[in-house]
Amino acid sequence: QVQLVESGGGLVEAGGSLRLSCAASGSIFRFLPMGWYRQAPGKQRELVASISSGGITVYADSVKGRFTISRDNAKNTMYLQMNSLKPEDTAVYYCHVPAPRVYWGQGTQVTVSS
Repeated sequence: QVQLVESGGGLVEAGGSLRLSCAASGSIFRFLPMGWYRQAPGKQRELVASISSGGITVYADSVKGRFTISRDNAKNTMYLQMNSLKPEDTAVYYCHVPAPRVYWGQGTQVTVSS
């Protein structure tokens, strides 16, 4: 069983930065592929970025060059550094584990004002 707890969301002006954290329970964290998803009001949940157990990263085109996903296996924590934020980045951001079982965090709200 893996529990995921996000933190770091909040309200920021356009052009600002936030860093999201996802703390995971369990001793198998370093073996898990992980990712960040987001869901804006009235829209489908979408992948923002993912990171493999070996540190290979993938980004949505909309965040490339602005967001950075990383992980600290010693702390069982994954991060999402978000820079140059835009109003369209406003969403609830979710931590996600796709395998070997699917897990989701409870989400953290990010609001970017124009």
